[in-house]
Amino acid sequence: MNTKLILELPNDLREIEHAVEFVMQRCTTCQMQGRKLKLNLGVSLTEALSNAMLYGNDKDSRKRVRIEVIVGEHEIKARVTDEGAGFDPGGIPDPTSPDHLEKCSGRGLFLMRELMDEVHFNESGNQVTLVIRSDTDDDEAGGEADEA
Repeated sequence: MNTKLILELPNDLREIEHAVEFVMQRCTTCQMQGRKLKLNLGVSLTEALSNAMLYGNDKDSRKRVRIEVIVGEHEIKARVTDEGAGFDPGGIPDPTSPDHLEKCSGRGLFLMRELMDEVHFNESGNQVTLVIRSDTDDDEAGGEADEA
């Protein structure tokens, strides 16, 4: 059975921590435990929300950010949508390349792509979908998985 969460946030960075904590507390139906859930999803969702507020909504307090989360037994999908014009994710330089090591841009996207199993953007670039799946190796490493 899937659990669906929908949150509408004001464009206020102070709301991010509370929203991520709320989502994480409701991910208990997924078989994913430990480090992968707390670190990978928590960091990626935080990055997606801050990017939406800072860059997508351009810090405009009149705009909102929507979070839709579907928690399945072995997978969590989180979709973050802002009210901005969007961007081309392919146009963001790799922050690990020597020419861009000193620049701040692109680090959030890099983290999301490294930590999640899938990262997708809609055509207009104002929505990102993060997908994370449970896997036996991670659950065992986290030490919190139940034996079936």
